[in-house]
Amino acid sequence: MSQPFVAVLMGSDSDLPVLQATLDTLEALGVPFEVRITSAHRTPERTHAYVHDAERRGCAVFICAAGLAAHLAGTVAGLTTRPVIGIPMDAGPLNGMDALLSTVQMPGGIPVACVAIGKAGAKNAAYLAAQMLALSDDALAERLKKERQDNAAAVERKDAELQTRLGNG
Repeated sequence: MSQPFVAVLMGSDSDLPVLQATLDTLEALGVPFEVRITSAHRTPERTHAYVHDAERRGCAVFICAAGLAAHLAGTVAGLTTRPVIGIPMDAGPLNGMDALLSTVQMPGGIPVACVAIGKAGAKNAAYLAAQMLALSDDALAERLKKERQDNAAAVERKDAELQTRLGNG
């Protein structure tokens, strides 16, 4: 059986600068991934074909980013029983609020996990996908744990520096 991977789908190439945070995080954690531009509206057949093919090849989690109507995550969720994480993109006149509502308002039985709008959501989508994969991958679970510890240590160092600079330490 092939190694589980994460499929990262975006509705438009204009989403790539934000999704770079997803890709960088997955890469740093050593999580295999594929990236595709596919649209629920403009290329529905391509989207369907890719989801079915990716699932057949071992995709364990789908991350879908889209703005405005943001139907990509819902479309993918309707095609697979694998976890789907939706990233609402901060685009359009509503700055991503429309995409947020489209992503979270899924009918019962077709879940989409939704993260924050924009870059923070893009990064958290990668962490959430990694945490899902880590349920059956002890080495990945350890890498996630170490990163959390490193992040905590960095905050503590910054606080110590601040306290020294303020004369409180």
